[in-house]
Amino acid sequence: MRIAFIADPPSSFKIYKDSTYAMMVEAAKRGHELHFMLQEGLMWKDGRILGDSRRLTLTAKKDPWYEAAASKETPLAEFDAVLMRKDPPFDAEYVASTWLLELAQKEGARIFNDPRAIRDHSEKLAIAKYARFAAPTLVTRLAAQLQRFIDANRDVVLKPLDGMGGESVFRVAQNDPNRNVIIETLVRDGAKSVMAQRYIPEIRDGDKRILLIAGKAVPHCLARIPKPGETRGNLAAGGTGVAKPLSKRDLEIANALGPELARQGLLLVGLDVIGDYLTEINVTSPTCFREITEQTGFDVAGMFLDALEAAVK
Repeated sequence: MRIAFIADPPSSFKIYKDSTYAMMVEAAKRGHELHFMLQEGLMWKDGRILGDSRRLTLTAKKDPWYEAAASKETPLAEFDAVLMRKDPPFDAEYVASTWLLELAQKEGARIFNDPRAIRDHSEKLAIAKYARFAAPTLVTRLAAQLQRFIDANRDVVLKPLDGMGGESVFRVAQNDPNRNVIIETLVRDGAKSVMAQRYIPEIRDGDKRILLIAGKAVPHCLARIPKPGETRGNLAAGGTGVAKPLSKRDLEIANALGPELARQGLLLVGLDVIGDYLTEINVTSPTCFREITEQTGFDVAGMFLDALEAAVK
């Protein structure tokens, strides 16, 4: 197959932990041809959706780990598969990219994850579709509503809907002297939507990333355990990733959501679960392939390429 990856610049990859790199290595091992393009390389030109793409060849070295051929404008429909792996933030340009990718689908391109499904699944707000698995949650732009939620739940986590990597996530107790300024900072006079969730003490055991591939759960999750004195388990915020077998509750959540998300064209999904509660549904560029594989021996990238090959066939 000819596989095109839309992602951040390859020079920025931290290959010791990058899931897109793990996909590329597995694809190359199977004899597939690798191509790469940046998000800004997508274009509608001469009536077709094109990508300013480069053929990518992996080297046997860590630096540089790839060689890139000269760029070439290529219709996306000429690739066997196009993987949208651009990291958030999910901003207006990300939305524009999903529109272009949706047009490419009409020309015959096979895009994974489905661009409409990416656009329709806010990674934080999508849990509202599965509220039975969520902790008490409020999403609002009204400061007074957040104040009442804090009073009712006493210990909460506040985060912007468009945040990533633990950015601007605050734990706020009822008696926190900074609660007013935290709310003001996040809401910005009603200009920004904020998610409030009751604090889940099981975060001490890790914010679990559960990977779904073609609707089926990888048998191990990566529990991202906060560093001492920290509430956030995000690896970007200094958390430590520990692979663990899925619990009975993890499987209950994964088996309930997996088939439905797969039907919507989401080949790869990352569920975030703290304790018994679903907290996020990640659909843009889910990670943790390498950590799970290195700690358990389970070939996550192999499972993903099996699913991708089956989807293309």
